[in-house]
Amino acid sequence: MRTPGILIFGMVMAPCGWILSLVTTVAPNWRTLHGVTGVPVDRVYEQGIFDVCIAATSTERQNCAVTDTAYNSNNIIEISQGLMLASLIVNLVGIAFAIPGVRCWKDQPRWGLCTVGGILIFCAGVLTLIPVSWYTHIFKDISTDIERTETRVGYCLVLGFIGGIFEVLGGIVMSIGCCRCCGGRNRGERPIEDVLGPRSQPKREPRRVDVPSLSRPRSSAASSYPASNRESVDDDMDVSFPRAKSPGARSGANNPSFTGRPYDADL
Repeated sequence: MRTPGILIFGMVMAPCGWILSLVTTVAPNWRTLHGVTGVPVDRVYEQGIFDVCIAATSTERQNCAVTDTAYNSNNIIEISQGLMLASLIVNLVGIAFAIPGVRCWKDQPRWGLCTVGGILIFCAGVLTLIPVSWYTHIFKDISTDIERTETRVGYCLVLGFIGGIFEVLGGIVMSIGCCRCCGGRNRGERPIEDVLGPRSQPKREPRRVDVPSLSRPRSSAASSYPASNRESVDDDMDVSFPRAKSPGARSGANNPSFTGRPYDADL
């Protein structure tokens, strides 16, 4: 059974969005603080929703579990933690509903389960986009105990946007199966054996091959003659060629003293 394209698209986008959302949740890089007073110039503070780290731009070393009471007391941090965790759980539940609904090893998929899975995946994408969009909008105004001169957006927000869009698109496409769109072609799948079977293909007649005749027909000129005339023509065409002379005859022809009389053995 060929799996419908809308289900394949949804089953690919949902896990990709879940992985990106997971990285966004656990990585401590929602924003970065540069030019912090009292620390070397190459030191950067990286703040996430679960952890705060200090890193050096010249090396890859990070020191996490930095205490920042003012940052963790913001309402957006607690709300973002709850929404991102809920998004991960809802996405997993939606994939769990979609897997038995696809049923690519059966004749027909379960469109009801696929629709429920698509709706849950769509809701997971919305739960991811809400905290990411909110944090991006006010990332410079979030209070912190660290005095800095510059605040930049971290890579986690970019990954969060991409993951949320993947989940929203995958959920919408999978939910299309609940309605008869596109003339119901996605709901009327048939096994490939019925589509490509011998009944669907017209029978072809065997190809006829004309073999040329090897007998040479007589010319019309020869057939127009009567039988007696054709025999005379055949006799005239029978030309007898002279035989080659013997070596002795050739030598006598070249000798002028040869008289042409037969040789007498008694002489």
